[in-house]
Amino acid sequence: MTTTQITTEEQRQLARTLGVDRVRDGDRLTFERLRESIDGTTDPEFASMGESIRGDLSGKLDAELLTTELENLSTQLERLPDVREQGIPDGDKEPEALYRELVEPGWKVYDHLVDVGFFESLEANLPRFTPEHIEGTAHELIGSDVLSTELDALGFDERERLALVMDVVNNDTRLARWVPAKEIPDGVEFGVEHVPPLHKRATGGVLLWINALDIHLWHNRILITDEILDNGYWDIKTMLGGLYLMAKAALEVAAGDKLTDAQLTAAISASTAIMIVNQEEICKHMFWITEEMRAPPKAR
Repeated sequence: MTTTQITTEEQRQLARTLGVDRVRDGDRLTFERLRESIDGTTDPEFASMGESIRGDLSGKLDAELLTTELENLSTQLERLPDVREQGIPDGDKEPEALYRELVEPGWKVYDHLVDVGFFESLEANLPRFTPEHIEGTAHELIGSDVLSTELDALGFDERERLALVMDVVNNDTRLARWVPAKEIPDGVEFGVEHVPPLHKRATGGVLLWINALDIHLWHNRILITDEILDNGYWDIKTMLGGLYLMAKAALEVAAGDKLTDAQLTAAISASTAIMIVNQEEICKHMFWITEEMRAPPKAR
């Protein structure tokens, strides 16, 4: 099983954006080095956004449900290596629920957040992904011991946490394409009224892509290689990690005092960015199987 590869150029791009000392060939940028180098000043706008979200959703979220499903999500992340070891679902006439089981807790969280208008509040109070918002998100994410500890407890080591920060910081162009529904211009070829809020699209998309893997891999098992499964493993892990951070932010709104308002804003924005980037990556790694990627035909 592999994680995303971190190149020297990607490290340099991250360092430039965050104002960290230059990364030279052979250097290794670390999460701790980022934390020591960034300015710890909180952006008042981030604090204001987090405060507004708390105010909108006060008394609406079910803390008990979120606590239970966060524990269940953590359990599913723990079993992810076993899922990768099996790789392709068993089944004679239809696939077993191998990957679908990974997202069962996520569906329960998602349905609850939809019911209480959680995503509508995020759409109303958070901006689109601008370079400034992405940079502010990264600063708060890196500077928060609570968020770093949560990721560590989920099995994201120091190098993997750095890769998650890169998902946020090094993909500003990609993230900018995900426009909040309220900013989609008139005259597009689809009904804007049917477009869900941005954060709902990101969260629901993660659930749907992972949910589809059982049937996709089972039907295409003759094409699947270990490399496809290894690359997809990292995408799945990061999407589940992003989903966990979103659910954790919701629990913080419901009954928490571990995050500042600015850190709450960053947790929501970072989780959304992570889910967006890696659901696009899983398309390339596991669903769009090219002739070069596929396992060689057995009959030649």
